[in-house]
Amino acid sequence: MARDLKFTRNIGIAAHIDAGKTTTTERILFYTGKSHKIGEVHDGAATMDWMAQEQERGITITSAATTCEWSFPTEQGKPLPTSQDYHFNIIDTPGHVDFTVEVNRSLRVLDGLVFLFSAVDGVEPQSETNWRLADQYRVPRMGFVNKMDRQGSNFLMVCQQVRDMLKSNAVAITLPIGEENDFKGVVDLVKNQAIVWHDATQGATFDIVDIPADMLAEVKQYRDILIEAVADYDENLLDKYMEDPDSITEDEINTALRAATIDMAIIPMIAGSSFKNKGVQFMLDAVCKYLPSPLDKEGIEGIHPDDAELLEEDQTKILRRPDVKEPFAALAFKIATDPYVGRLAFFRAYSGRLDAGSYILNTRSGNKERISRIYQMHANKQNPIDYIEAGDIGAAVGFKDIKTGDTMCDEKHPIILESMKFPAPVIGIAIEPKTKADVDKMGMALAKLAEEDPTFTVRTDEASGQTIISGMGELHLDILVDRMKREFKVEVNQGEPQVEYKEAFTKTAQHREVYKKQSGGRGKFGDIVFRLEPADEVDGKVPVGLQFVNEVKGGNVPKEYIPSVEKGFREAMKTGPLAGYQVDSLKVTLLDGSFHPVDSDALSFELAARMGYREVAKAAGAVILEPIMKMEVITPEENMGDIVGDINRRRGQVNDMGDRNGAKTIKADVPLSEMFGYVTTLRTLSSGRATSTMEFSHYEQTPSNISEEVIKKAKGNA
Repeated sequence: MARDLKFTRNIGIAAHIDAGKTTTTERILFYTGKSHKIGEVHDGAATMDWMAQEQERGITITSAATTCEWSFPTEQGKPLPTSQDYHFNIIDTPGHVDFTVEVNRSLRVLDGLVFLFSAVDGVEPQSETNWRLADQYRVPRMGFVNKMDRQGSNFLMVCQQVRDMLKSNAVAITLPIGEENDFKGVVDLVKNQAIVWHDATQGATFDIVDIPADMLAEVKQYRDILIEAVADYDENLLDKYMEDPDSITEDEINTALRAATIDMAIIPMIAGSSFKNKGVQFMLDAVCKYLPSPLDKEGIEGIHPDDAELLEEDQTKILRRPDVKEPFAALAFKIATDPYVGRLAFFRAYSGRLDAGSYILNTRSGNKERISRIYQMHANKQNPIDYIEAGDIGAAVGFKDIKTGDTMCDEKHPIILESMKFPAPVIGIAIEPKTKADVDKMGMALAKLAEEDPTFTVRTDEASGQTIISGMGELHLDILVDRMKREFKVEVNQGEPQVEYKEAFTKTAQHREVYKKQSGGRGKFGDIVFRLEPADEVDGKVPVGLQFVNEVKGGNVPKEYIPSVEKGFREAMKTGPLAGYQVDSLKVTLLDGSFHPVDSDALSFELAARMGYREVAKAAGAVILEPIMKMEVITPEENMGDIVGDINRRRGQVNDMGDRNGAKTIKADVPLSEMFGYVTTLRTLSSGRATSTMEFSHYEQTPSNISEEVIKKAKGNA
């Protein structure tokens, strides 16, 4: 019998690094009965941090999925006859900026999010990055303010920061009882009662107690704020609120709060301490009450594969509802390699049912794929299941060619779901195998790692012949090199980190290119006239890729050769004309041309496009672009002057200076090429008291003197 999707929750746990995500997930596994012992991050024993590198470093590197059940409602932590078993699919995501890809792809398939904040540190840089990603994917969320037992914790300060810094309507639904070491429970503002957890049962049970007398005024103040917030959202409650705010019932608050949370109009905020086993159970109840089930969306939209090449306005939308009776449709959001079962494709089923041993259509490749087995995952362990239905998350094996972002669907009802977009790598290193035995193994290892991680690329430098691996940061590449050694037994030598520059065109230029070759017998001939220019903006952004427009009239270039011209420019973009770096965005308009009835063929026109691209480069204003990083420094006030001066020397642009928790903050944009070794410099400037975070922001044209150096180095003349 199909599970009632009303009681399914597909949720993620996200936060800045070290806010307690994995500790919180370990408590969830304990309270839901999935694990019988709490694994601690600082002991290297966390269930969800299963990779050796995660256990050694105490950070999450890869998103880990698990499934568990939670009974709700309960009475003082014990199920009632009326309790329902809620089915949770949970993805624990990394907090480090180098692994944002894991958050990105997880948010694409989740229905809701529990966003953790440190009660001491509040909203931190990676909090902002992950929050923006959740906004981008329209994922409803609630806030869990963790570490309430720590010195300097301040629940209401964090709620205010979410309002001010994340521009979201954070509304407290609990207040903490006690501070720091004395934190022992919360006041539930919806039920208007106090909860104190039992240390003896590791927080599994609790008592309902009177609200402390010294908190009564504060509780009334924040309960009034909560009721006003739901009344503002729900017009049906507004009249009732105006007459008598106290007349609004608990059920009415919950109903309106759920609707407002799903609509992202309110962010419910909860206080707790996962390490001290307080508040996690309340948060699980709140997930059941306020975060959406798969049924809260009408369905997911896609298009027919036949419409893939049409403009968006000309495409016919197809809706797949979260119903087992609909044709099967799913999105592969992650590929992983397991030493025992081989390649795993993690996927979210949006509609229909998939049985183990059956076939699906991959609409990217157009090929049928047999799914030999289906698993529900628990970290790196697989639990085989016979089938998976709409609304669930699982992993498949047996396929030949499935990549991240691919649609898996019923072959008789094809559909393409919206894929995922990932940032381009910004930093690279040269690597070479240490021994002859490592040569072949290195190629295989790199291919598998690149398949798993869309932000990791491998290329061969044309000038030096070196293998260059590129990623989102130095830690990202360190982890990948370490994985090559541990998982694939490949030893490599590695060079110094190097910046991944790009190239772009800044002007419009028109050009005629005639490719002609005659050497006895049939020759080669392709003649094109084209205009090359910077790509057009779409919705305020320049999309990655080639914008190709065909304006040839009268068949001067036969239509069967037009795709070859487009292919020629698309391939040419992979190598910029100045230093060989990739060109991300470009618009080419094919205006005219001619052909020879005997000598012309597809290859001739493709080569004409490639040669014309190089010839027009100077006239089209080719330039070098460099990655700019968004940096935040938190420092004592006395070090501000030295740190700002150092940022300016690194060609940085200071955008904002402010206060946070008794320290000063500096936000700046700085070229990545100037940031190698920065952590050591910052430590010296602040006597070890300042900290910094950095993430990719955008690409920007380099100053002419820097461009000359980059081109010179790329051509091997440095």
